[in-house]
Amino acid sequence: MKKIINTSNAPKAIGPYSQAVWAGDLLFLSGQIALCPETGAFLNSSLEEESHQVMKNIKSILNAAEMDYQNIIKSSIFLKDMNDFAEVNQIYASYLSEPFPARETVEVARLPKDARIEISIIAKK
Repeated sequence: MKKIINTSNAPKAIGPYSQAVWAGDLLFLSGQIALCPETGAFLNSSLEEESHQVMKNIKSILNAAEMDYQNIIKSSIFLKDMNDFAEVNQIYASYLSEPFPARETVEVARLPKDARIEISIIAKK
């Protein structure tokens, strides 16, 4: 059984997908880029701005499912440029505390809206 999570506090899906899907006690969040939920604008003046907005969008979806960052068990970070790893890692770490989730970070050729960063997560209730 699956249940769809949607919240107006995070960006609307820009394709045929849901913000998040419950499957048992696992919540699968679709990849988040730096879209402003209120306006739909892409906030990309800096990598720092993008990274913070992505983490805020993730928090909004987690909150809609009555969870928070501590429920994250797995993160997938997609970067346009692996040279941005240190900066993204520092920002990402500022939102989390131990025990940290499992994670991979990969460089990709291109992301939606030419974003520099996209993060998807799996959380457990």
